[in-house]
Amino acid sequence: MPTSIADQSVTELGGRLSVLARQRADHVHLDRLLHELDGATGEHQQQVLLRLYRLVFPHAFAEESVLWPLMRRALPDGEELTLEVEREHQEVNELVTRLERTDADDPARGPLLDRLAAVLREDVRDEEDELFPRLQAVTDRRQLVLLGLLWEVVRRVAPTRAHPVVARRPPGNVISALPLSVVDRLRDVADAVVPHAPERVRPALRATSRGLASVGHAVERIPLLRIGEDPSTRVAASAA
Repeated sequence: MPTSIADQSVTELGGRLSVLARQRADHVHLDRLLHELDGATGEHQQQVLLRLYRLVFPHAFAEESVLWPLMRRALPDGEELTLEVEREHQEVNELVTRLERTDADDPARGPLLDRLAAVLREDVRDEEDELFPRLQAVTDRRQLVLLGLLWEVVRRVAPTRAHPVVARRPPGNVISALPLSVVDRLRDVADAVVPHAPERVRPALRATSRGLASVGHAVERIPLLRIGEDPSTRVAASAA
């Protein structure tokens, strides 16, 4: 049975620049954020969620754009393996979209947060125990480093918010990167300023963030951005 990347040294993973080492580092960061999120309330909870979104969504986007297409070509069961993780990514997108529409005092918020944490942890286990050991078996150290560099470049320009309507596969997700990344990162700036802004300015900043969210959700409904989607990860535009 392949060894989980969680149990391998950095050297075994191909060095610190390897895509496997980068992935595991992000997973460790995610685990810390999920522990911080547990029990967080009010503004603290919102700020932890924003940090989690900025980690999770670019990370997943880079996987779907760079790694999963390679695995579908290189592995006989690559389609099955990557589709399961794409479904997990889709559920995360849908859960976060619902969270953003749920008031802080809504009783439904707790179960949504619990399910989000559970799906994210399941995704980590599937990747570390199954997908990445399989990727490791068909790549050498040089390829892992090159994949790591490409994955990092894509991650740095990827959208940072939930977009459940956009395809989880190329070419739709790749086409969506530029417009959604610009909108999302402007929204990140507005949200990051809120806790430090004077009280009188905060409503305007929150309104700006909501307006940008609406723009992002309008962009993701462009039919071109849904090309390549597997039917099992598709959500109706009217439901998102």
